[in-house]
Amino acid sequence: MDDLSRRAVSAALAVARGLGLPCSDQPEILADGSNVLAHLVPAPVVARVATTTALVRRPPERWLARDLNIGGYLAARSFPVVPPSRELPPGPHLHDGFALTFWEFIEHDRNYVASAPEVGPFLRDLHTALRDYGGPLRHLSPFAEIPEWLDEVGSWNPDEVASWNPNEVASWNTDQGDTSKVNPADIAILRRGFAQVSADINELNLPERPLHGDAHKKNVLKTSRGLLWTDFEDACCGPLEWDLACFVRTSLESPDIALASYAAHINPDHLQPFFAARDLQGAAWGLILSTRFPDRKARADEWMAIARSRYGG
Repeated sequence: MDDLSRRAVSAALAVARGLGLPCSDQPEILADGSNVLAHLVPAPVVARVATTTALVRRPPERWLARDLNIGGYLAARSFPVVPPSRELPPGPHLHDGFALTFWEFIEHDRNYVASAPEVGPFLRDLHTALRDYGGPLRHLSPFAEIPEWLDEVGSWNPDEVASWNPNEVASWNTDQGDTSKVNPADIAILRRGFAQVSADINELNLPERPLHGDAHKKNVLKTSRGLLWTDFEDACCGPLEWDLACFVRTSLESPDIALASYAAHINPDHLQPFFAARDLQGAAWGLILSTRFPDRKARADEWMAIARSRYGG
């Protein structure tokens, strides 16, 4: 873990103990990327602390609250999701500059990857369960935020990055006096792509509904209770095709097989702008994530190469 993640874990421990939860000094780290997920052993509690997401989503507790609201809404209706914690107030909590929430820890098969025939109908059931959700949802939030992310990235400087992880500042590109981590030309390409893809989506004028927002198979856990959905931080409203594009693209099955598992009539041509939107989101998020994690840079470069080929002018 880098310094930012270590401080995030310390914040989670401080809040949990302040609320009377006994827990070890050495939590089990379940994930460390967009956010830190820490199992506060031995308690059946997982802390979710905004880290990388908090660098571009301000204030981060707004997204964490949405995650809790939808998780709680579905759990109250006995829909299979990972529920907010009942061991202590789930939050969002603020401590030492971090926003965090608490969730029930549910043991799951960490090597299991759900198949398209499993996830497709499960996603359809989720969409049905979300139909009557009345909480505030932004239109295609994880795509619509891209210009805001790019504004933040364009303002970063080495001192700011050093405050997250002192070891990272040495890897910054200072060629030709450039003190920006990200090439400004790449930011311009992503902005151009966003304008083009937004226009393509708007032209379809498709009906909207509440969506998971990040409906890929890694957000489906195999547990003794069966499959459970998790991670509603990117929940939004928008065309069904947004969730389907994410599901199809990450299913590792042919589009025909993945769509057949969802069992709804979808015009394949309508999916194309949403595939492009997901690719653009991947390129933008790759720039952000690889700033903290050098091992993510190769994948980020692949995403950016796709964006350059499409929107490079």
